[in-house]
Amino acid sequence: MADVQKVLDEKIAKSLDVLKEKLNSVRAGRANPALLDQVSVECYGSVMPIKNISNISAPDPRTIMVSPFDPSTMKDIEKAILAANLGFNPSNDGKVIRLVVPPLTEERRKEITKTVKKMGEEDKVAIRNLRKNANDELKKEEKAGELTEDDLKSELEDVQKKIDKAIKSIDEIVAKKEKEIMEV
Repeated sequence: MADVQKVLDEKIAKSLDVLKEKLNSVRAGRANPALLDQVSVECYGSVMPIKNISNISAPDPRTIMVSPFDPSTMKDIEKAILAANLGFNPSNDGKVIRLVVPPLTEERRKEITKTVKKMGEEDKVAIRNLRKNANDELKKEEKAGELTEDDLKSELEDVQKKIDKAIKSIDEIVAKKEKEIMEV
């Protein structure tokens, strides 16, 4: 029974981490190097994440700067950024690539907020599925005689408390991201 709770805790933590990671790559009006996390560059005969072949920074709230480790990859990086369709127009000076992050329109902010809410809802569904799996596992243990009826009830309540706490965390994470997006 302790194993079921431990596995549930690990899966909830992983699910929340994945949600945070996904939300970091959502554009929120200001420059953030995480916006390029999903960009993969084809160079040296293979495809690799942009952060493996360059240094990415945000020197000011409207600019992302990409400094390739090898200047010969400059064109490949530019091509990958354009192909990622992030709404950036890369400009390079031979040493670094600058991306100007245009301010978001009110309409675009609302669209992005809907996307963020949807991501949050998908994560809540995943968390609820974890609850179902944990409850099924506990009920199997009771049938096998490893748990008493009282222990089962107590364990099911613990599972529910953890799920409620995780869903509250998701709501807080999503609300924080929405606030960040709507901030002008």
